[in-house]
Amino acid sequence: MPAGLSPPCYFEIPFVYRAQALNLICMKTKPAAPVFDPDAFRDSIATVDATGHRRWIFPKKPHGTYYQWRKVVAYICLALMFSGPLLRFQGQPLFLFNLLERKFIIFGLTFWPQDFNLLMLAMVTFFVFIVLFTAIFGRIWCGWTCPQTVFMEMVFRPIEYLIEGDAAQQRKLKDMPWNTEKILKRTAKVTVFAILSFLIGNTVMAYIVGTDELAKIVTESPLKHWGLFTFVLIFSGLFFFVFAYLREQACIAICPYGRLQGVLVNKDTLAVSYDHVRGEPRGHLSKQESSAAPKGDCIDCKLCVAVCPTGIDIRNGTQLECINCTACMDACDEVMTKIERPRGLVRIASQQGIIDGIKVRFTPRVLAYSAVLVVLVSVLGFSLASRSPVETTILRTPGLMYQKTQAGYISNLYNIQLINKTQSAYTPEIRILSPAGCRVRIVGDSLPLAAQSLTKGVMFVDVPEDQVLGDKTQLDIEVWADGIRLDHTHTNFFGPIK
Repeated sequence: MPAGLSPPCYFEIPFVYRAQALNLICMKTKPAAPVFDPDAFRDSIATVDATGHRRWIFPKKPHGTYYQWRKVVAYICLALMFSGPLLRFQGQPLFLFNLLERKFIIFGLTFWPQDFNLLMLAMVTFFVFIVLFTAIFGRIWCGWTCPQTVFMEMVFRPIEYLIEGDAAQQRKLKDMPWNTEKILKRTAKVTVFAILSFLIGNTVMAYIVGTDELAKIVTESPLKHWGLFTFVLIFSGLFFFVFAYLREQACIAICPYGRLQGVLVNKDTLAVSYDHVRGEPRGHLSKQESSAAPKGDCIDCKLCVAVCPTGIDIRNGTQLECINCTACMDACDEVMTKIERPRGLVRIASQQGIIDGIKVRFTPRVLAYSAVLVVLVSVLGFSLASRSPVETTILRTPGLMYQKTQAGYISNLYNIQLINKTQSAYTPEIRILSPAGCRVRIVGDSLPLAAQSLTKGVMFVDVPEDQVLGDKTQLDIEVWADGIRLDHTHTNFFGPIK
């Protein structure tokens, strides 16, 4: 035990500091100055403080050229989203994702579970497109067209500014006690947020069940549709939670696309970037200095940090929290204009482009992604163009043997299922191309097939005995209606072993 340090005082020192305390006492040296780590900001996120608690972000209200363009894009996206369930193509919704009936309509094309291969191909194509788009432009989708950002920054945040004021007023309101002003403002905000969330929840439900079914939920008693009404309430509550509480955390910690940024973005990716070549060394612009003083263009005003909806400092470089919303670009351009320096200190550029002075460079990786995307789009387009309008499934009824008829035929019983993917109604005709001389007997004489529907039936297939090759003979079948061949399929015919 060092002299002068009593046991009680020694054990009151936290364990992690005892070695350092003993070293200072014994060696009688001063503690070393902390080493500055320029990458220390990457060890934590801006929305969590040193104690691990949530740090609320109060971004300053943005304005500028890019913000005005973002508003135009956002309003177009909002108009398309809310009008999507109402749009019709040949009497059917333009978009429908009916999980209950396993029926999907995308741009007027209907997909059933039998089209799972096409849906998977479309999803892979979309994923490759996202990879290519991100490799070139970074997370520009997140900042401009993502529904989370569009609703948060262009709907809910402006309402918050209107009710509670700008960033400084919001911080003041958060810290003040629950008085009349705070209760009224918070109640008004929560009420408006709840109404908007309920509207969004109903819109999402319209994409799932269609507007006709949604109209019944809205106009009739909730007890008649308590299941769907419950889903509407769940969706509404989820959206309220996201936009009133979760906010930027959805982009930072939950969104899988944000996590992909780390493997898709590199030094050649275009993103919102700070021109450190031009901006450093940064320093405040004093009255004694002229604007032509020998230092970087960045005057360290921190307005780029104040307007960031995720609370980062773009001058630290590309970060996982950045959604490329361009709010910092507007703030920096405004300051550069005031101090009479060129705009674009924070701009859309790649890291390598800032160093080399080039704008866009198409790397081999981008060219490879582009080639793969072209192939996938071509295959998907050919598959959609060659897709049969009617999906036919013909299976022999299990558990039944063949039958011999007096006319010299061998008969099998089949279950038939027809899925109409078009907007036209048909009365299909089943034709057997081979073997020759086959007969088809539909139980009930016909199989009426309405538009966008599924029908099932039963039929007998009679094959001449001399055409039966054994216990397994392949039938070549076509489905016709109104002189048009709708589908072509095969099935097996069971006969006596020869």
